[in-house]
Amino acid sequence: MRILNFGSLNRDLVYSVDHAVLPGETLASSSMEPFCGGKGLNQSLALARAGAEVYHAGCIGSDGSDLLRLLQDSGVDTRHVHRADGPSGHAIIQVDGRGQNSILLFGGANQRISSEGIEETLEGFGENDLLVLQNEINGIASIMSLAHDRGMRIVFNPSPFNESIATYPLEKVDWFVLNEIEGEELTGEKDPEKILQAAREKFAGAKTLLTLGKRGAMYTDGISVYTQPICPVPVKDTTAAGDTFLGYFFALLEEMGPQEALQWATAASAIAVSIKGAANSIPYRRDVANFLAKY
Repeated sequence: MRILNFGSLNRDLVYSVDHAVLPGETLASSSMEPFCGGKGLNQSLALARAGAEVYHAGCIGSDGSDLLRLLQDSGVDTRHVHRADGPSGHAIIQVDGRGQNSILLFGGANQRISSEGIEETLEGFGENDLLVLQNEINGIASIMSLAHDRGMRIVFNPSPFNESIATYPLEKVDWFVLNEIEGEELTGEKDPEKILQAAREKFAGAKTLLTLGKRGAMYTDGISVYTQPICPVPVKDTTAAGDTFLGYFFALLEEMGPQEALQWATAASAIAVSIKGAANSIPYRRDVANFLAKY
């Protein structure tokens, strides 16, 4: 199975703070560290490090060579990553003493994907290939429609959630990947089981992967509901946890089935939150295997 991730590539500036800055407040940070990130890049790294055949598509600016190199070093095919005028996307990330984060995004080159680039990229993919999408790039509606017409299966992580999502052809999505907030925004429901049910009823039988923070995760394929508790670890930074979870789950779903894929995705995320940073915290498959052997 080939996986095409059409997604964002960002430069992250991570600030360690006592608490997320409040309106009108000036707050000193105890440290600032630069990292490679972006939901798209993080998810491609997780998919590849879990062992999947991954192609990344998107745009970087003139300052994005290290983003490209990191993907390549992890085994991601980057032939569909193009350069655009101006800076790459970037994020300002505040991480508090509990490891929780607040993120401010600037789209940069992520918002400069051309219609020609979309069509050229999708020409090389087709039936049974998997397309992974987040909501940090432009052209999502067009990508969904063209990919669906080519017989690709679509995974959509509607993050960040905004009003544009209502304009997307969501009936073409095969899997939704949601946290509790996104689940409520998409379905109007707060209870996890009701979110799963409402998503399936609203979107023509789509499958749903729902992450629940400290309560673990749930997945439904429309027939069964699978649950997975967390692996408790000391939390240093939650920035790439959800992206790591998504990558490992879909890299291993066909190989292992839903329950074991949930277990591995949970373990991979536990490793990620125990390390400060985004892309650098995403483990390789051997690391997850060793973690599970000891857990």
